Amino acid sequence: MTELWGQVVSSIEQKVAPAQRDSLLRPIELVSVEGETVRLRMPNRYQKEWFEDNYLGAVVEELRARTGQTYRVEFEIAEQEVTQLALPEPAASATGNGVAAPTRSPSRTPVPAPAPSLQQRYTFDQFVVGPSNRFAHSAAQMVAELPGQRWNPLFIYGGSGVGKTHLLQSIGHEIYRTHPEWKVVFVTCENFVTDFVGSVTNQGRGGGANLMEEFRKRYRENADVLLIDDIQFLANKDSTQEEFFHTFNALHHEHKQIVMTCDKLPSELAGLEDRLRSRFTWGLIAEMGLPDLETRVAILKHKAQRENVILPEDVAMYIGNAVKTSVRDLEGALARLLARSSFEHQEVSLALAKEALKNFLPDTPVGLTIEAVQREVANYFNVKLVDLKGPKRHRAISHPRAIAMYLSRQLTTMSYPEIGHRFGGKDHSTVITAVRKIDRLIKEDAAQRSIVKTIESHLLES
Repeated sequence: MTELWGQVVSSIEQKVAPAQRDSLLRPIELVSVEGETVRLRMPNRYQKEWFEDNYLGAVVEELRARTGQTYRVEFEIAEQEVTQLALPEPAASATGNGVAAPTRSPSRTPVPAPAPSLQQRYTFDQFVVGPSNRFAHSAAQMVAELPGQRWNPLFIYGGSGVGKTHLLQSIGHEIYRTHPEWKVVFVTCENFVTDFVGSVTNQGRGGGANLMEEFRKRYRENADVLLIDDIQFLANKDSTQEEFFHTFNALHHEHKQIVMTCDKLPSELAGLEDRLRSRFTWGLIAEMGLPDLETRVAILKHKAQRENVILPEDVAMYIGNAVKTSVRDLEGALARLLARSSFEHQEVSLALAKEALKNFLPDTPVGLTIEAVQREVANYFNVKLVDLKGPKRHRAISHPRAIAMYLSRQLTTMSYPEIGHRFGGKDHSTVITAVRKIDRLIKEDAAQRSIVKTIESHLLES
Protein backbone atom coordinates (compact mmCIF):
# COMPACT_ATOMS: atom_id res chain seq x y z
CA MET A 1 0.00 0.00 0.00
CA THR A 2 2.95 2.31 0.61
CA GLU A 3 3.93 2.00 -3.05
CA LEU A 4 0.35 2.69 -4.11
CA TRP A 5 0.21 5.76 -1.88
CA GLY A 6 3.42 7.02 -3.47
CA GLN A 7 1.82 6.66 -6.91
CA VAL A 8 -1.28 8.55 -5.76
CA VAL A 9 0.81 11.39 -4.34
CA SER A 10 2.84 11.59 -7.56
CA SER A 11 -0.37 11.87 -9.55
CA ILE A 12 -1.83 14.55 -7.25
CA GLU A 13 1.42 16.54 -7.27
CA GLN A 14 0.79 17.43 -10.90
CA LYS A 15 -2.26 19.41 -9.75
CA VAL A 16 -0.51 21.23 -6.89
CA ALA A 17 1.33 24.52 -7.29
CA PRO A 18 5.09 23.89 -7.04
CA ALA A 19 5.41 26.19 -4.02
CA GLN A 20 2.93 24.03 -2.07
CA ARG A 21 4.26 20.56 -2.91
CA ASP A 22 7.16 20.46 -0.47
CA SER A 23 5.52 22.42 2.33
CA LEU A 24 1.98 21.03 2.22
CA LEU A 25 1.56 17.79 0.26
CA ARG A 26 4.73 15.76 0.71
CA PRO A 27 4.82 15.97 4.55
CA ILE A 28 1.55 13.97 4.67
CA GLU A 29 2.28 10.41 5.84
CA LEU A 30 0.40 7.17 5.26
CA VAL A 31 -0.17 5.60 8.71
CA SER A 32 -2.23 2.52 7.96
CA VAL A 33 -4.80 0.86 5.72
CA GLU A 34 -7.42 -1.21 7.49
CA GLY A 35 -10.17 -2.60 5.33
CA GLU A 36 -11.72 0.38 3.53
CA THR A 37 -10.14 2.99 5.79
CA VAL A 38 -6.96 4.86 4.92
CA ARG A 39 -5.40 6.73 7.83
CA LEU A 40 -3.13 9.72 7.14
CA ARG A 41 -0.95 11.71 9.53
CA MET A 42 -1.04 15.46 8.95
CA PRO A 43 1.68 17.76 10.35
CA ASN A 44 -0.95 20.18 11.70
CA ARG A 45 -4.64 21.00 11.53
CA TYR A 46 -4.07 23.76 8.96
CA GLN A 47 -2.67 21.31 6.43
CA LYS A 48 -5.52 18.92 7.19
CA GLU A 49 -8.06 21.62 6.30
CA TRP A 50 -6.14 22.56 3.14
CA PHE A 51 -5.98 18.92 2.06
CA GLU A 52 -9.68 18.29 2.75
CA ASP A 53 -10.77 21.42 0.89
CA ASN A 54 -8.58 20.91 -2.16
CA TYR A 55 -7.44 17.34 -2.77
CA LEU A 56 -9.27 14.80 -0.61
CA GLY A 57 -11.81 14.07 -3.34
CA ALA A 58 -9.08 13.67 -5.95
CA VAL A 59 -7.14 11.26 -3.70
CA VAL A 60 -10.20 9.10 -3.08
CA GLU A 61 -10.92 8.97 -6.81
CA GLU A 62 -7.31 8.15 -7.59
CA LEU A 63 -7.34 5.27 -5.08
CA ARG A 64 -10.60 3.97 -6.51
CA ALA A 65 -9.28 4.17 -10.08
CA ARG A 66 -6.16 2.18 -9.16
CA THR A 67 -7.73 -0.44 -6.89
CA GLY A 68 -11.41 -0.57 -7.81
CA GLN A 69 -12.24 0.02 -4.14
CA THR A 70 -13.71 3.08 -2.46
CA TYR A 71 -11.75 4.12 0.61
CA ARG A 72 -12.69 6.35 3.52
CA VAL A 73 -9.91 8.66 4.70
CA GLU A 74 -9.32 9.43 8.38
CA PHE A 75 -6.76 11.79 9.81
CA GLU A 76 -4.54 12.17 12.82
CA ILE A 77 -2.53 15.25 13.73
CA ALA A 78 1.15 14.70 14.51
CA GLU A 79 1.44 14.57 18.31
CA GLN A 80 4.75 16.37 18.31
CA GLU A 81 3.33 19.45 16.57
CA VAL A 82 2.65 21.43 19.73
CA THR A 83 6.09 20.65 21.12
CA GLN A 84 7.79 21.62 17.88
CA LEU A 85 5.95 24.89 17.68
CA ALA A 86 6.43 25.76 21.33
CA LEU A 87 10.15 24.92 21.24
CA PRO A 88 11.39 26.09 17.83
CA GLU A 89 14.81 25.27 16.52
CA PRO A 90 17.49 27.86 17.21
CA ALA A 91 18.23 28.81 13.62
CA ALA A 92 16.42 29.11 10.31
CA SER A 93 17.54 27.30 7.19
CA ALA A 94 18.85 29.12 4.14
CA THR A 95 15.62 28.42 2.30
CA GLY A 96 13.44 29.93 4.98
CA ASN A 97 11.79 26.62 5.91
CA GLY A 98 13.52 26.25 9.27
CA VAL A 99 12.00 27.44 12.51
CA ALA A 100 13.69 30.01 14.69
CA ALA A 101 12.71 32.23 17.56
CA PRO A 102 12.38 35.83 16.39
CA THR A 103 15.16 38.05 17.60
CA ARG A 104 14.52 41.49 19.04
CA SER A 105 17.01 44.14 19.94
CA PRO A 106 18.07 43.52 23.57
CA SER A 107 18.27 47.26 24.14
CA ARG A 108 14.63 47.81 23.30
CA THR A 109 12.57 48.81 26.33
CA PRO A 110 9.52 46.52 26.68
CA VAL A 111 6.93 49.28 26.57
CA PRO A 112 3.85 49.42 24.34
CA ALA A 113 4.67 50.40 20.76
CA PRO A 114 2.51 52.89 18.85
CA ALA A 115 -0.70 51.25 17.64
CA PRO A 116 -0.45 50.17 13.99
CA SER A 117 -2.48 52.06 11.41
CA LEU A 118 -5.08 49.34 10.86
CA GLN A 119 -8.83 49.51 10.29
CA GLN A 120 -10.70 48.33 13.37
CA ARG A 121 -13.19 46.25 11.38
CA TYR A 122 -10.47 44.14 9.75
CA THR A 123 -10.08 41.49 12.45
CA PHE A 124 -10.25 37.70 12.46
CA ASP A 125 -13.59 37.63 14.24
CA GLN A 126 -15.10 39.77 11.48
CA PHE A 127 -13.77 37.55 8.68
CA VAL A 128 -16.25 35.10 7.16
CA VAL A 129 -14.56 31.78 6.38
CA GLY A 130 -15.53 29.52 3.47
CA PRO A 131 -13.94 26.89 1.19
CA SER A 132 -12.28 29.52 -1.01
CA ASN A 133 -10.38 31.20 1.83
CA ARG A 134 -10.19 28.63 4.63
CA PHE A 135 -6.58 27.68 4.09
CA ALA A 136 -5.41 31.29 3.79
CA HIS A 137 -7.36 32.13 6.95
CA SER A 138 -5.81 29.21 8.83
CA ALA A 139 -2.32 30.13 7.66
CA ALA A 140 -2.88 33.75 8.71
CA GLN A 141 -3.97 32.64 12.17
CA MET A 142 -0.92 30.42 12.48
CA VAL A 143 1.40 33.28 11.55
CA ALA A 144 -0.38 35.61 13.99
CA GLU A 145 0.01 33.07 16.78
CA LEU A 146 3.69 32.41 16.06
CA PRO A 147 5.09 35.43 14.22
CA GLY A 148 8.54 34.90 12.81
CA GLN A 149 8.59 31.23 13.80
CA ARG A 150 6.71 29.53 10.98
CA TRP A 151 6.01 30.32 7.34
CA ASN A 152 8.05 33.45 6.83
CA PRO A 153 7.16 35.12 4.58
CA LEU A 154 3.46 34.41 4.21
CA PHE A 155 2.38 35.27 0.66
CA ILE A 156 -1.40 35.62 0.19
CA TYR A 157 -2.65 35.94 -3.38
CA GLY A 158 -6.01 36.24 -5.10
CA GLY A 159 -8.15 38.49 -7.26
CA SER A 160 -9.44 41.91 -6.37
CA GLY A 161 -11.99 42.18 -3.59
CA VAL A 162 -11.68 38.68 -2.09
CA GLY A 163 -10.54 39.84 1.36
CA LYS A 164 -6.74 39.83 1.19
CA THR A 165 -6.39 43.21 2.93
CA HIS A 166 -8.83 42.12 5.64
CA LEU A 167 -6.77 39.02 6.37
CA LEU A 168 -3.50 40.96 6.25
CA GLN A 169 -4.70 43.53 8.77
CA SER A 170 -6.22 40.80 10.95
CA ILE A 171 -2.71 39.42 11.38
CA GLY A 172 -1.52 42.86 12.44
CA HIS A 173 -4.31 43.29 15.00
CA GLU A 174 -3.67 39.88 16.55
CA ILE A 175 0.10 40.27 16.78
CA TYR A 176 -0.23 43.71 18.34
CA ARG A 177 -2.79 42.35 20.81
CA THR A 178 -0.46 39.58 21.99
CA HIS A 179 2.80 41.55 21.60
CA PRO A 180 1.93 45.19 22.33
CA GLU A 181 5.61 46.08 22.63
CA TRP A 182 6.23 45.09 19.00
CA LYS A 183 6.13 47.62 16.18
CA VAL A 184 3.69 46.35 13.54
CA VAL A 185 4.09 48.19 10.24
CA PHE A 186 1.29 48.02 7.71
CA VAL A 187 1.88 49.72 4.36
CA THR A 188 0.52 49.45 0.86
CA CYS A 189 3.21 48.74 -1.69
CA GLU A 190 2.20 51.92 -3.49
CA ASN A 191 2.91 53.95 -0.34
CA PHE A 192 6.20 52.10 0.20
CA VAL A 193 7.25 53.12 -3.31
CA THR A 194 6.12 56.71 -2.75
CA ASP A 195 7.95 56.86 0.58
CA PHE A 196 11.14 55.54 -0.97
CA VAL A 197 11.04 57.83 -4.00
CA GLY A 198 10.27 60.83 -1.80
CA SER A 199 13.20 60.05 0.49
CA VAL A 200 15.59 59.71 -2.43
CA THR A 201 14.32 62.83 -4.19
CA ASN A 202 14.28 65.10 -1.14
CA GLN A 203 17.68 63.94 -0.02
CA GLY A 204 19.04 64.69 -3.50
CA ARG A 205 17.60 68.19 -3.26
CA GLY A 206 19.36 68.82 0.00
CA GLY A 207 16.42 67.93 2.19
CA GLY A 208 18.63 66.25 4.72
CA ALA A 209 21.39 63.68 4.63
CA ASN A 210 19.51 61.36 6.98
CA LEU A 211 16.30 60.88 4.96
CA MET A 212 17.34 57.52 3.51
CA GLU A 213 18.72 56.44 6.87
CA GLU A 214 15.36 57.26 8.45
CA PHE A 215 13.53 55.40 5.71
CA ARG A 216 15.62 52.28 6.24
CA LYS A 217 15.30 52.48 10.01
CA ARG A 218 11.52 52.77 9.66
CA TYR A 219 11.15 49.57 7.64
CA ARG A 220 14.13 47.52 8.82
CA GLU A 221 15.32 48.30 12.33
CA ASN A 222 12.14 49.62 13.92
CA ALA A 223 9.72 47.15 12.32
CA ASP A 224 9.12 43.87 14.14
CA VAL A 225 6.41 42.84 11.66
CA LEU A 226 6.01 44.10 8.09
CA LEU A 227 2.61 43.78 6.43
CA ILE A 228 2.73 44.96 2.82
CA ASP A 229 -0.38 45.09 0.65
CA ASP A 230 -0.45 44.65 -3.15
CA ILE A 231 3.20 43.76 -3.63
CA GLN A 232 2.62 43.59 -7.40
CA PHE A 233 3.16 47.37 -7.48
CA LEU A 234 6.89 46.68 -7.20
CA ALA A 235 6.89 45.49 -10.81
CA ASN A 236 9.21 47.45 -13.15
CA LYS A 237 10.44 49.72 -10.34
CA ASP A 238 14.09 48.73 -10.31
CA SER A 239 15.39 51.07 -7.61
CA THR A 240 12.52 50.29 -5.24
CA GLN A 241 12.97 46.57 -5.85
CA GLU A 242 16.62 46.93 -4.87
CA GLU A 243 15.61 48.68 -1.65
CA PHE A 244 12.87 46.17 -0.84
CA PHE A 245 15.29 43.29 -1.49
CA HIS A 246 17.59 44.56 1.26
CA THR A 247 14.63 45.35 3.54
CA PHE A 248 13.33 41.81 3.10
CA ASN A 249 16.76 40.32 3.81
CA ALA A 250 17.25 42.42 6.93
CA LEU A 251 13.88 41.47 8.40
CA HIS A 252 14.10 37.81 7.46
CA HIS A 253 17.60 37.53 8.92
CA GLU A 254 16.25 38.78 12.25
CA HIS A 255 13.29 36.33 12.01
CA LYS A 256 10.82 39.19 11.91
CA GLN A 257 7.54 38.28 10.26
CA ILE A 258 6.82 39.43 6.70
CA VAL A 259 3.36 39.07 5.17
CA MET A 260 2.52 40.16 1.63
CA THR A 261 -0.60 40.20 -0.49
CA CYS A 262 -0.66 40.08 -4.25
CA ASP A 263 -3.05 39.55 -7.13
CA LYS A 264 -0.86 36.85 -8.70
CA LEU A 265 1.50 34.03 -7.82
CA PRO A 266 5.17 35.07 -7.56
CA SER A 267 5.92 33.07 -10.71
CA GLU A 268 3.34 35.13 -12.62
CA LEU A 269 4.67 38.55 -11.60
CA ALA A 270 6.15 40.16 -14.68
CA GLY A 271 8.72 42.91 -14.19
CA LEU A 272 9.97 41.49 -10.89
CA GLU A 273 13.57 40.47 -10.23
CA ASP A 274 14.14 36.73 -9.97
CA ARG A 275 15.84 37.09 -6.59
CA LEU A 276 12.70 38.73 -5.15
CA ARG A 277 10.40 36.24 -6.82
CA SER A 278 12.44 33.45 -5.26
CA ARG A 279 12.32 34.99 -1.78
CA PHE A 280 8.55 35.35 -1.96
CA THR A 281 8.33 31.54 -2.11
CA TRP A 282 10.58 30.91 0.90
CA GLY A 283 7.68 30.56 3.31
CA LEU A 284 4.10 29.67 2.48
CA ILE A 285 1.88 30.69 -0.42
CA ALA A 286 -1.88 30.76 0.27
CA GLU A 287 -4.56 31.37 -2.32
CA MET A 288 -7.84 33.22 -1.79
CA GLY A 289 -10.57 32.59 -4.34
CA LEU A 290 -14.01 33.99 -4.97
CA PRO A 291 -16.50 32.93 -2.28
CA ASP A 292 -19.08 30.27 -3.10
CA LEU A 293 -22.80 30.86 -2.70
CA GLU A 294 -22.97 29.71 0.92
CA THR A 295 -20.09 31.98 1.86
CA ARG A 296 -21.56 34.93 -0.05
CA VAL A 297 -24.84 34.53 1.83
CA ALA A 298 -22.96 34.25 5.15
CA ILE A 299 -21.00 37.42 4.34
CA LEU A 300 -24.19 39.33 3.57
CA LYS A 301 -25.85 38.21 6.79
CA HIS A 302 -22.76 39.05 8.80
CA LYS A 303 -22.52 42.55 7.30
CA ALA A 304 -26.23 43.15 7.85
CA GLN A 305 -25.97 42.02 11.46
CA ARG A 306 -23.20 44.55 12.05
CA GLU A 307 -25.62 47.21 10.81
CA ASN A 308 -28.27 45.86 13.20
CA VAL A 309 -30.43 44.77 10.28
CA ILE A 310 -32.09 41.37 9.92
CA LEU A 311 -31.55 40.23 6.33
CA PRO A 312 -34.29 37.83 5.17
CA GLU A 313 -33.05 34.54 3.73
CA ASP A 314 -34.64 35.12 0.32
CA VAL A 315 -32.98 38.54 0.03
CA ALA A 316 -29.58 37.14 0.96
CA MET A 317 -29.98 34.33 -1.58
CA TYR A 318 -31.12 36.79 -4.27
CA ILE A 319 -28.05 39.01 -3.85
CA GLY A 320 -25.70 36.07 -3.29
CA ASN A 321 -26.85 34.40 -6.51
CA ALA A 322 -26.50 37.59 -8.52
CA VAL A 323 -23.16 38.93 -7.25
CA LYS A 324 -20.32 36.48 -7.84
CA THR A 325 -17.52 38.92 -8.60
CA SER A 326 -16.07 39.87 -5.21
CA VAL A 327 -16.76 40.50 -1.54
CA ARG A 328 -16.42 44.20 -2.27
CA ASP A 329 -19.29 44.04 -4.78
CA LEU A 330 -21.41 42.10 -2.30
CA GLU A 331 -20.89 44.81 0.28
CA GLY A 332 -21.73 47.47 -2.29
CA ALA A 333 -25.00 45.77 -3.20
CA LEU A 334 -25.97 45.40 0.44
CA ALA A 335 -25.06 49.02 1.23
CA ARG A 336 -27.24 50.22 -1.63
CA LEU A 337 -30.16 48.12 -0.43
CA LEU A 338 -29.84 49.25 3.19
CA ALA A 339 -29.59 52.88 2.11
CA ARG A 340 -32.76 52.55 0.05
CA SER A 341 -34.50 50.89 2.99
CA SER A 342 -33.45 53.70 5.33
CA PHE A 343 -34.30 56.57 2.99
CA GLU A 344 -37.76 55.23 2.15
CA HIS A 345 -38.48 53.88 5.65
CA GLN A 346 -39.24 50.43 4.26
CA GLU A 347 -38.36 47.06 5.70
CA VAL A 348 -35.81 45.03 3.79
CA SER A 349 -37.68 42.65 1.52
CA LEU A 350 -37.15 40.77 -1.73
CA ALA A 351 -39.35 43.22 -3.61
CA LEU A 352 -37.37 46.18 -2.30
CA ALA A 353 -34.10 44.42 -3.13
CA LYS A 354 -35.14 43.81 -6.71
CA GLU A 355 -36.20 47.41 -7.13
CA ALA A 356 -33.18 48.94 -5.41
CA LEU A 357 -30.66 46.77 -7.22
CA LYS A 358 -32.22 46.40 -10.65
CA ASN A 359 -29.58 48.63 -12.26
CA PHE A 360 -26.76 47.38 -10.06
CA LEU A 361 -26.89 43.60 -10.30
CA PRO A 362 -25.68 41.79 -13.42
CA ASP A 363 -28.15 39.90 -15.54
CA THR A 364 -28.35 36.31 -14.38
CA PRO A 365 -29.72 33.32 -16.31
CA VAL A 366 -33.08 32.14 -15.03
CA GLY A 367 -34.12 28.51 -14.87
CA LEU A 368 -30.81 27.05 -16.05
CA THR A 369 -30.19 23.61 -14.56
CA ILE A 370 -27.17 21.38 -14.11
CA GLU A 371 -28.84 18.82 -16.35
CA ALA A 372 -29.03 21.39 -19.15
CA VAL A 373 -25.34 22.18 -18.71
CA GLN A 374 -24.45 18.49 -18.76
CA ARG A 375 -26.45 17.87 -21.95
CA GLU A 376 -24.89 20.85 -23.75
CA VAL A 377 -21.34 19.85 -22.77
CA ALA A 378 -21.95 16.20 -23.70
CA ASN A 379 -23.28 17.25 -27.12
CA TYR A 380 -20.39 19.62 -27.75
CA PHE A 381 -17.73 17.01 -26.97
CA ASN A 382 -19.74 14.11 -28.39
CA VAL A 383 -19.56 12.06 -25.21
CA LYS A 384 -22.24 10.04 -23.45
CA LEU A 385 -24.13 11.78 -20.68
CA VAL A 386 -23.74 8.72 -18.45
CA ASP A 387 -19.96 8.92 -18.86
CA LEU A 388 -19.93 12.61 -18.02
CA LYS A 389 -21.60 11.80 -14.71
CA GLY A 390 -19.68 8.57 -14.14
CA PRO A 391 -16.27 7.59 -12.74
CA LYS A 392 -14.21 7.42 -15.97
CA ARG A 393 -11.01 9.43 -15.62
CA HIS A 394 -9.36 9.52 -19.06
CA ARG A 395 -9.02 13.02 -20.50
CA ALA A 396 -11.67 12.56 -23.21
CA ILE A 397 -14.21 12.38 -20.37
CA SER A 398 -12.56 14.13 -17.42
CA HIS A 399 -11.92 17.40 -19.27
CA PRO A 400 -15.51 17.85 -20.51
CA ARG A 401 -16.67 16.86 -17.03
CA ALA A 402 -14.52 19.60 -15.50
CA ILE A 403 -15.95 22.15 -17.96
CA ALA A 404 -19.49 21.02 -17.10
CA MET A 405 -18.75 21.43 -13.38
CA TYR A 406 -17.28 24.87 -14.01
CA LEU A 407 -20.30 26.05 -16.03
CA SER A 408 -22.68 24.52 -13.48
CA ARG A 409 -21.00 26.62 -10.82
CA GLN A 410 -21.03 29.78 -12.93
CA LEU A 411 -24.51 29.55 -14.45
CA THR A 412 -26.65 27.92 -11.77
CA THR A 413 -27.30 28.58 -8.10
CA MET A 414 -26.12 25.12 -7.03
CA SER A 415 -23.45 24.73 -4.31
CA TYR A 416 -20.29 22.63 -4.70
CA PRO A 417 -21.79 19.65 -2.79
CA GLU A 418 -24.98 19.84 -4.89
CA ILE A 419 -22.99 19.87 -8.12
CA GLY A 420 -20.91 16.94 -6.93
CA HIS A 421 -24.08 15.00 -6.16
CA ARG A 422 -25.40 15.58 -9.71
CA PHE A 423 -22.13 14.27 -11.13
CA GLY A 424 -22.42 10.80 -9.69
CA GLY A 425 -21.95 11.64 -6.02
CA LYS A 426 -18.54 13.21 -6.29
CA ASP A 427 -17.03 14.99 -3.32
CA HIS A 428 -17.33 18.79 -3.18
CA SER A 429 -13.53 19.12 -3.18
CA THR A 430 -13.44 17.39 -6.57
CA VAL A 431 -15.80 20.04 -7.92
CA ILE A 432 -13.70 22.84 -6.41
CA THR A 433 -10.57 21.41 -8.05
CA ALA A 434 -12.32 21.17 -11.44
CA VAL A 435 -13.67 24.73 -11.23
CA ARG A 436 -10.26 26.13 -10.34
CA LYS A 437 -8.60 24.15 -13.13
CA ILE A 438 -10.96 25.45 -15.81
CA ASP A 439 -10.82 28.97 -14.40
CA ARG A 440 -7.04 28.85 -14.75
CA LEU A 441 -7.18 27.35 -18.25
CA ILE A 442 -9.51 29.99 -19.66
CA LYS A 443 -7.15 32.68 -18.39
CA GLU A 444 -4.08 31.05 -19.93
CA ASP A 445 -5.34 29.24 -23.05
CA ALA A 446 -7.27 31.14 -25.74
CA ALA A 447 -8.53 27.91 -27.33
CA GLN A 448 -10.00 26.62 -24.07
CA ARG A 449 -11.50 30.04 -23.36
CA SER A 450 -13.21 29.96 -26.75
CA ILE A 451 -14.65 26.49 -26.09
CA VAL A 452 -16.08 27.44 -22.72
CA LYS A 453 -17.50 30.71 -24.03
CA THR A 454 -19.12 28.93 -26.98
CA ILE A 455 -20.86 26.39 -24.73
CA GLU A 456 -21.89 29.16 -22.35
CA SER A 457 -23.41 31.24 -25.15
CA HIS A 458 -25.41 28.22 -26.38
CA LEU A 459 -26.77 27.69 -22.88
CA LEU A 460 -27.75 31.34 -22.41
CA GLU A 461 -29.42 31.51 -25.82
CA SER A 462 -31.44 28.32 -25.38
